[in-house]
Order: sequence, then structure tokens, then C-alpha cells
Amino acid sequence: MPIQFLLVHGAWHGAGHWAQLSAALTRRGHDVRAVDLPGHGMSARFPASYFEAGQKTLAHDVSPIGKVTLDVAAESVVAELEALRRGQGGGRRHTVLVAHSMGGAVATRAVQRAPELVDHVVYVSAFVPTLLGTAGAYLALPEVSGASGAGLYLGDPAETGAVRINPRSTDPAYLEELRATYYTGVPTAAFLAYAHALTPEQPLGFLTGEAGATADRWGAVPRTFVRCLRDRALPLPLQDRLIDDADRLTPGNRFRQATLDSGHAPFASLPGELADVLVRTSG
Repeated sequence: MPIQFLLVHGAWHGAGHWAQLSAALTRRGHDVRAVDLPGHGMSARFPASYFEAGQKTLAHDVSPIGKVTLDVAAESVVAELEALRRGQGGGRRHTVLVAHSMGGAVATRAVQRAPELVDHVVYVSAFVPTLLGTAGAYLALPEVSGASGAGLYLGDPAETGAVRINPRSTDPAYLEELRATYYTGVPTAAFLAYAHALTPEQPLGFLTGEAGATADRWGAVPRTFVRCLRDRALPLPLQDRLIDDADRLTPGNRFRQATLDSGHAPFASLPGELADVLVRTSG
């Protein structure tokens, strides 16, 4: 029976970054919808100097999407889930919410708000803020110590309102750090297509917003975590801590687990393998 997948991207990404995975799932006979979170993808807004020569004030420009909160993003996902349910009419489909990276915090909040709209939630190397409350709290753990990419971030998020990167950088070393951290295993030529579709802004509120996961609502929905062995953005020890904390919250409904030999972006490096995992674990 066909599955209805709703795909939620991570920081700086948009719906278009799921294109290869969407095609792989469609070829397997399933229905797929990918969303742009507020301020991302085709609804992106940019810092004042982002398109100026030299980008002289980029590290200090106030973010135009700095006031987008985790709740606002979660509500947009709930609205998509409601639209999918209405569109199914009497022939209700098995609905699977798939979240990558920071999208996991959004998905967690969305499922907490509307667990009745989701039959299964899959986290692809994604944040699952449970016992510690926020994605930012998990980034402060020692399990993050193996992460790379420290040279990618511009300015002070408390000043700008966003975690900012610069996908338009012309510095080869910067772009290589971006590729090696977030697109491990993706050849440079292919990575550049993904990089040029990235936006610079990740609202700080996605990190600081409380997901509010409870055992009786979020914890009642079956779930899968796709672990990425070579992830340099969310290192494997952090992924496992996220899984363990969630399972402590709901010991009677533990994560199913799958593991891919990939970096942080298996939708780019292993789309067919990821599609197989999603179909196999979501039924």
C-alpha cells in the first residue's frame, strides 16, 4: 500500500534539497510532499548585505527571519499534515513525517501538537529534543565535541537573531569546510548544486524553542531514527544520546533504528538507500 511521506528539511535547506529522495520514493510507488519551512526555500529572506559586493556587514546584519519561532515552524508542518488528511478523503493513507537535522526539532513540536495526524515519524540524523527540552541544549553536550564546521558560522546569533552561514562564499576553503561537514561523501561538483540552493539563515528560535515532547502525545507515535555513521555535523555519539533520551521518556515505545554508512546528508549521497530504509521502517 502506498505511503504518504511529508519531508521536513533541516537548517538552511528547503524542499528542493529532497529532490533525489522524493524521486526515489515516487519510483517505489509512494506519495511524497516536501515543505519549505517559514523563511526557507522559496520563502527565504536574506540579510541586507548578502547580495552586495564584499558582503561587508554580513556578520552583523539583523536577520529578517530572526523572529520565526519553533512554534511558527511547527504550525506550518501541522497545516501541511491537515491538508494531506483532507486530501485523502475517505481513503486514508499511512502518513509518515520525515525530518532531517534541525527539522527534527520542528517535527517533534508538530507531532506533540497533532499526534493524530501522523502514523510514524522518522528522524534522519535529526534533533529529537526530549529530556533536555531544546535542540540548543543538546548542542552544549560533550557528545558534540567531534563535530566539524566551527569556521562556517558568521556573527553572534544573539545579535543577529540567526545562526548564519555564507553559501555564496567565493573562498574555496570555506566551501570545502561546508561540504566536508554537511555533505560528507558528496563529490564537490554535486555538492555545489546543493550549496547554491542553501539560504544563509537559521532562526535562533529553532534552537531555543521548547519542543515540549510528552510521553502521552509525541511519545505515542511510532518512530524511527536513521543513524549516519560518518556524520560530522551531528556526530554519532550525539545521535545516540538523542535516541537514548527519547527512549527514556517513552520506554514502552522505543525508537526503531537503521544505520547508513553516510555523512549528514544521505538524501544527497545515498538517496536510494535512504528511500529503502524509509519504506522498510515506516510500515
